[in-house]
Amino acid sequence: MNHRTFNSLIAAATLLSAGAALANAPAEKPAQLKIACVGDSITFGARIENREANCYPAQLGALMGEKATVKNFGVSGTTLLKKGNKPYWKRPQYKAALEFNPDIVVIKLGTNDTKPDNWKHKSEYVPNYVALIESFRKLPSKPEVWVCYPVPAYPNKGPISGTVVKEEILPMIDEIAKQTGVKIIDLHTPLANQQALFPDSIHPNAAGAKIIAETVKAAIAGK
Repeated sequence: MNHRTFNSLIAAATLLSAGAALANAPAEKPAQLKIACVGDSITFGARIENREANCYPAQLGALMGEKATVKNFGVSGTTLLKKGNKPYWKRPQYKAALEFNPDIVVIKLGTNDTKPDNWKHKSEYVPNYVALIESFRKLPSKPEVWVCYPVPAYPNKGPISGTVVKEEILPMIDEIAKQTGVKIIDLHTPLANQQALFPDSIHPNAAGAKIIAETVKAAIAGK
């Protein structure tokens, strides 16, 4: 065997070895969807036992499995209204949600806006909501944004008004969806007449959060 033939055989063997290695290599995993859950205490999971595992974003993450990374950017007491007593806009979680550069954003805000001191600014609810949606749409990831009908309040709890949620917030969210083209996730209907799942009349328990997670998953999965 001459030197040239030997080198040719070595080169061929190397190529075969590399091909075999590629064939046996594990398939590259598809990129996970990044889902940002934006909202108030109901998103955060306030008053839920074992909140880290039982808040709705955590349960949504479990339902999505390896398909998605779900992060909870909920902040208790926050309002959609910029002139509210605790605007979500001013919380570090809002900035963190933007920096997450998500593929999907699920917004559930409005419950705290019904408090009289906040709702006196109700004429700004729709434009403020549109601005929040657009702030996410401008991200490099160009996320799909979903807005949620708030869950019921039974019927009114302190300054929070379940009546305002049902009779005013829901129609305003319809208008927001019309203006922006976003889709709505109805969290109000599946939790209507489910007061037993709301120990303090405002915050759902783990079972209520499960219904929220299942409803959100069904919506974003197109079911």
